Amino acid sequence: MKKMSILSLALLFTATIFGQTDFYKNKIFTKADTLRGQLRAERTCYDVTFYDLNVAIDIEKRFLKGFVDIHFDVVEDFDALQIDLFENMKLDKVFNYSKLLSTKRVNDAVFVYFPETQKVGTSGSIRVFYEGFPIGAKRAPWDGGFVWNKDENGDDWVGVACEGDGASLWWPNKDHLSDEPDSMSIRVAVPSGLTCVANGNLRSTKQYKNGFSEFHWFVSYPINNYNVTVNIGKYEHFSDTYIATDGDSLQMDFYVMPYNLEKAKKQFAQVHDVLKANERFFGKYPFWNDGLAFVETPYLGMEHQSAIAYGNKYMRGYLGGMIPRDMDWDYIIVHELGHEWWGNSISTNDHAEMWIHESFTTYMEALFVEDFMSKEDATRYLGSQKGYISNREPLLGPLDVNWDNWSASDHYYKGSWMLHTLRNTLNDDEKWFDILKGVYQKFKMSNVTTQDITGYINDSTKRDYTKFFEQYLTYPGIPKLIYDLKQDDNNLTIRYLWEADVVGFDMPIKVGKKGAYQMIYPTTDKVGEIILENFDKSDFQVAEELFYVKTGTANLKK
Repeated sequence: MKKMSILSLALLFTATIFGQTDFYKNKIFTKADTLRGQLRAERTCYDVTFYDLNVAIDIEKRFLKGFVDIHFDVVEDFDALQIDLFENMKLDKVFNYSKLLSTKRVNDAVFVYFPETQKVGTSGSIRVFYEGFPIGAKRAPWDGGFVWNKDENGDDWVGVACEGDGASLWWPNKDHLSDEPDSMSIRVAVPSGLTCVANGNLRSTKQYKNGFSEFHWFVSYPINNYNVTVNIGKYEHFSDTYIATDGDSLQMDFYVMPYNLEKAKKQFAQVHDVLKANERFFGKYPFWNDGLAFVETPYLGMEHQSAIAYGNKYMRGYLGGMIPRDMDWDYIIVHELGHEWWGNSISTNDHAEMWIHESFTTYMEALFVEDFMSKEDATRYLGSQKGYISNREPLLGPLDVNWDNWSASDHYYKGSWMLHTLRNTLNDDEKWFDILKGVYQKFKMSNVTTQDITGYINDSTKRDYTKFFEQYLTYPGIPKLIYDLKQDDNNLTIRYLWEADVVGFDMPIKVGKKGAYQMIYPTTDKVGEIILENFDKSDFQVAEELFYVKTGTANLKK
């Protein structure tokens, strides 16, 4: 389902208005990149409404075999449509009801041809049979593929993560972020004695005489293709209930290795606090009717919708680190649960705009600390994120090529600091929290572009932040505040100017003494001045704990 109207023109407008295409102008993209990332006519002609995935997983052979029913509405008249399946996987046959359809493979794309024109306003379906050996992940979730592993008891333990690479590495689908089904059925047959946990609610199980058992899961909400998952193992299951502020009850399920059961019960108690904080700042958990599950996995974690992958080994922070030593909370629980709001409910149309998923979710970590501890602790936690910023490339990537090749994690941490900076330019926390909740509530259960988010912020603040976002999203570097100081008896004169990539950059910033900062309003084209009375030069500082900037001194003349 197209959760919002998607037009390549709108995406191009986003790129053009910020100009980040200049950074990537020398990048070479292949036909395969375009087929995977672009909304070509063979994709825009139909809108997926429902997937029915049926697959058997032979763990010993690491082999998949099955079929997918793809139900769609016809948006434009067409004779051919594009689906996606990695080249190493074999597409056997495609049927339109009883009619065998012809196909043509080009790289990881498969074009399906119909003998009669499919007319706009009608609906249809195809059944796609496939099989093969899916790629294995070498470093999940940072690369895509299956993880074939054994637990501590020697039993099979299998998972899959495919963000960026795409769900078509293991099942045929329209593998583009812009089109999510309204709902989805997931039927997975695995060797008997093992449990398969997928997304949504478990509807039924079946035992077959061939030594396999089928688990039927159903997702009742739109879902990103890369969020569709399977987790296979000898799981121990326990449940809990979260009560929302309005009194509604949320079913929570936890699937863990049996030898970790007691640790898991203690660790996952944190989920209550995280749900409470996220509800406060954005609203209730989005996928209420599907429940919420955490599933222990042989890899670190992934935001699989309503079935979050958890592999943090029941440790504080990120495998024991990455948060201040006096803090005791689980990074993977906080971060991956945050993605249910930003990434799963609100989704981008293109991986190039993944900052929308990751920046907001990474900032949610600080919001959790603020709710659970204090605002000062949240600022301190944000300070611990700063060391992971590289400023090597823009937060926005190139559109229409399924870009997922960032060399660093700036769309996480720099994006988080960009939002922290934006909050402090407003200098009004009540307004800031209204904007956070407002932008989520406006766009929840929809696909968005950068322009949607920045436009909402401009409208809500009654201020044009276009140059702010252009600087932080489309250039690798950050603005530099140039200033000079002149002590005159008891008064301090400060002259200041922005040095930035964006002409006309005019972000306000705080300076002075911590605890009694004053806001100044530098620009790139005119030196500003402020006099701090009864102020000693040695006490002067720029509020770099509140704003992500560089600073430098120079002789400035007004």
